[in-house]
Amino acid sequence: MKSAAAGDLAAIVTRLRAAGCVFAEDEAGLLAATARSPADLAAMVERRVSGLPLEHVLGWAEFCGLRIAVRNGIFVPRRRSEFLVRQAAAAVVAVAVAPAPAGPPGQPGPGRRRPVIVDLCCGSGAIGVAVAAAVDNAELYAADIDLAAVDCARQNVASVGGHVYQGDLYDPLPATLRGRVDALVVNAPYVPTSEIALLPPEARLHEPAVALDGGVDGVDVHRRVAAGAPGWLAPDGRLLIETSARQADKTAAAMTASGLVPAITHDHDLGATVVIGSRGAGPGTLPPAGAAATTR
Repeated sequence: MKSAAAGDLAAIVTRLRAAGCVFAEDEAGLLAATARSPADLAAMVERRVSGLPLEHVLGWAEFCGLRIAVRNGIFVPRRRSEFLVRQAAAAVVAVAVAPAPAGPPGQPGPGRRRPVIVDLCCGSGAIGVAVAAAVDNAELYAADIDLAAVDCARQNVASVGGHVYQGDLYDPLPATLRGRVDALVVNAPYVPTSEIALLPPEARLHEPAVALDGGVDGVDVHRRVAAGAPGWLAPDGRLLIETSARQADKTAAAMTASGLVPAITHDHDLGATVVIGSRGAGPGTLPPAGAAATTR
């Protein structure tokens, strides 16, 4: 829709601010730019004032410079997950695009192989799409247990030529991926069950519990992911799991129990923590992606 009149925008800002929207001016501008008509804009403002997440009202979320489609009832990608994307992209570049072994003397080698990225618990597919967009010629596979999320992810993953499957963790993935995955990226739920009630209403009321509830200590899904990862990772592949700073040691312990070597990385600016597991010397040998990151 063409820009709303200044008076209309001012009235929208006032309504949004009264509803508790901290960035009311920015939100009003996004709503006005996305609406197709004045009636559509009025309806969108009503949905936002009622508490629906802005991204659900708009139908998209900005993530890593990309516009990711989201729908009602779909987990909205958080900005802190951009750290997971950067770490995954750095891992793929470091280990997956090295030249393949040379052929017999006098014959050229087979060249570089396509890096393989798997996004488990993919939700809208935002993380996998962003990693694939940052890596040349990548193969992307994504999976989620929630059918609504899978339907949404298919819309996003199509933009990078990827594939989306519905099922529990590794169950729906093609067996041909075993031993070939260079970056297994996971933003599984990690909120302890007892803390779900403390989440902001936008998450607690409008995002699916399966995308939020990580069990008693928040690490239940991480343990299951780590246990299955070695069978899917390439020899130099990495398992990358977003977690919280207070749960990172438990996530790392889950990787250790599965035979992987973990390294914990932080981005203090984003308030983000990622645990990276590898088979060998450990992903701690890789430089963190971004100046704000620290590794231990």
